[in-house]
Amino acid sequence: MTAQFSITDYIIFIGYAVLILGVGLWVSRNKDGKEKSAEDYFLASKSLPWWAIGASLIAANISAEQFIGMSGSGFSLGLAIASYEWMAALTLIIVGKFFLPIFIEKGLYTIPEFVEKRFSAQLKTILAVFWIALYVFVNLASVLYLGSLALETIMDIPMVYGVLGLALFAAAYSLYGGLSAVSWTDVIQVFFLILGGLVTTCLALDLVSNGQGMWAGFQVIYEKAPDKFAMILDQGHPEYKNLPGIGVLVGGMWVANIYYWGFNQYIIQRTLAAKSLKEAQHGILFAAGLKLILPLIVVIPGIAAFVIIKDPEIMGTLGADATNGLPTLDQADKAYPWLLQFLPAGLKGLAFAALAAAIVSSLASMLNSTSTIFTMDIYKQYINPTANDRSMVKTGRIAAVVALLVACVMAPLLGGIDQAFQFIQEYTGVVSPGILAVFLLGLFWKKTTNRGAIVGALSSIPIAMYFKVAPKGWSEAALFLDLPFLDQMGYTTLLTMAVIAIVSWRENQGSDDAKGIAISSSTFKTSPLFNAGAFAVMVILAALYGMFWS
Repeated sequence: MTAQFSITDYIIFIGYAVLILGVGLWVSRNKDGKEKSAEDYFLASKSLPWWAIGASLIAANISAEQFIGMSGSGFSLGLAIASYEWMAALTLIIVGKFFLPIFIEKGLYTIPEFVEKRFSAQLKTILAVFWIALYVFVNLASVLYLGSLALETIMDIPMVYGVLGLALFAAAYSLYGGLSAVSWTDVIQVFFLILGGLVTTCLALDLVSNGQGMWAGFQVIYEKAPDKFAMILDQGHPEYKNLPGIGVLVGGMWVANIYYWGFNQYIIQRTLAAKSLKEAQHGILFAAGLKLILPLIVVIPGIAAFVIIKDPEIMGTLGADATNGLPTLDQADKAYPWLLQFLPAGLKGLAFAALAAAIVSSLASMLNSTSTIFTMDIYKQYINPTANDRSMVKTGRIAAVVALLVACVMAPLLGGIDQAFQFIQEYTGVVSPGILAVFLLGLFWKKTTNRGAIVGALSSIPIAMYFKVAPKGWSEAALFLDLPFLDQMGYTTLLTMAVIAIVSWRENQGSDDAKGIAISSSTFKTSPLFNAGAFAVMVILAALYGMFWS
């Protein structure tokens, strides 16, 4: 299936590309003839206001994983996948109140840098290597693959050319300008992302209601596919292994969310670049508000596509071409690209610009953060401890290019993976529990020792693999447990925390570690605006889960 783009569509899309590149290069220019310092390049001169932080957080987060992968999961299992978005809103509030005050007070460039200040350079290096490998081989590669899959489905662009085109587009401004270019262009990217996403949602709902509009379409999909609106799946549901019922609210999804939003470099780096702690917290609150509406953009289209395909009457109104590229339950990630062909001239270009914005902004963010970790935590630590600003900026650019080249080679190898969003979550879940355990105890338990953290971080991998790779039939012999991957993450985190606690307690006999963080009630004091916004987010979440519980 190839979308028929009009001249208007091409003009809109080219205009978007020129705008992003133009703004990115303009922001990237050297001010007053001065070369960029490390703070300029990696932390945007610590000058970001709250609205730029919030927009950039969402632009970095929403990518092909969500537009393609989460719509595919909506097509397969329904609104339940929206828990990743809605619970993220609450997670952002927690991060803003309890984590950011400590991170910003310590003046961090990178999350591994916190590990060095709290524990040791040895543990920092272990985690830095973890993150670099994860970003290159999973995150960058998967975003390139899903983005090029969309280009191939919509415009019949071969996968290899799609991967190279997206990589070059993201590199064109992010390599030169660093975090400033990434963050300020993200403000524009979010505009296209939300507007284009809403256009696609409106069209999909209008199709299912036979032209009666968005609200009527929502009522139709709710009536025709009520099972797709259950937020909490029962054990008999075929997708229970991916979203294990009430365990979503009280189990491993907290691991995925707190790790991602609290300790993920390419996310938290925006808040470290804030003008102040207050600006960072207000930016986090803004992002939490946007998170509440994102399922409307990334999940509802997938459900609408499912209803359209299952209803012969609706399909009959779409014409013979509608069967081209028709998604099936085992090709769920084709649902969103398939919908785009039905957009009218002009809006098709806008929706495609939204998809490109999501992909390119995430690529740029991941590239910048990969280069930041390599430069600050590997290069400056071990290769050139006396490196000046010019050398570090140059190294950061080279590291980004190498990471991008490796990801371009890896991306096509991901072909054939269905529900890529679920794949990414599951395999990120191998390393995230151990990292989360180290950070939580390091932040809030002063008795945690460096040795305990290292033993815990290293032991978390075999613990995670114990749950994940049970040989066939062994689970029946009670040697292995056959658990949903979110439950695996929850148990891995608890067991890793137990390992850290036992080793730390035996080492220091119950006394506080010398590098333990002193905190008080004033550490977590937030503004009245943040408090009111956080309360509003929690009320809305309670209402949403109450409405769509089962």
